[in-house]
Amino acid sequence: MWFWAFVGPFAIGLGLFTYVPLAWSVYLSFFDARNTVTPTDFVGLDNYTAMLGDDAFVSSLGTFLLFTAFIVPATYVLSLGLALMVNRLRFAQAFFRSVFFLPTACSYVVAALIWKLSIFNGVRFGLANTVLGWFGADQTAWLSTTDPPWYWLVIVTVRLWLQAGFFMILFLAGLQRISPRLYEAAAVDGARPGWQTLRYITLPQLRATSVAVILLLVINAFQAFDEFYNLMSDARGYPPYARPPLVYLYYTALGQEQNLGLGSAGAVILALIIAVATVVQARWFGLGRKED
Repeated sequence: MWFWAFVGPFAIGLGLFTYVPLAWSVYLSFFDARNTVTPTDFVGLDNYTAMLGDDAFVSSLGTFLLFTAFIVPATYVLSLGLALMVNRLRFAQAFFRSVFFLPTACSYVVAALIWKLSIFNGVRFGLANTVLGWFGADQTAWLSTTDPPWYWLVIVTVRLWLQAGFFMILFLAGLQRISPRLYEAAAVDGARPGWQTLRYITLPQLRATSVAVILLLVINAFQAFDEFYNLMSDARGYPPYARPPLVYLYYTALGQEQNLGLGSAGAVILALIIAVATVVQARWFGLGRKED
């Protein structure tokens, strides 16, 4: 009785607000659901065929791949570097850990607006253009310049600032599990502190943590929406470039046509891609495999 008293409310909320909408989305994907969530016109796999043949949707998947290529290695290196530095501190470690983790509590929407209006504003009072002006450089319209695509700098840096602290905590937990005796034994064997111990002791011991971090980073990249939408959209709408899958599906399902069937089919395809990518990575990195 007490188990259900504590778990019951959470289970009911999880079912009503997560599993029921997910199941209903799969249901809608097989119907012509324009401006309605209770369709009657069954179309089978037509919505899936239309989405896979839609150049805009395929292009959005390409945007995701490019975003992943930027954000995954950058976040991995930055969060690992922060964890290594904080772990070596002999004083105020809790302070610096909290400082680097604090941006994680910030809303993606708020951070995106700060980046857009204060740091990378395309007019002279933006911080980035002000700093460039000190060196005599021309002002840059960061979010509307496509050659070169400076908008990627804005998108990647805001995501880095928001999530690096969280993954730093994961790496810190992994570092604190490494026995100091390994480093002592390496020092006795003549290993130099620095790159040698990092390569042959620290990184192998962080293998499980690294796999988990990479999987989470890829999944988070697939789900990118807030920073893209709030950085790139304006009163004229969203530009045709830098449009990730969720932004495209948002306009498909909630745009002028409100084609919920087509949007649901795209969401199911995206969920399947995430599942397949996660399983492939887990197999490739040997997640769950017994250590030798």
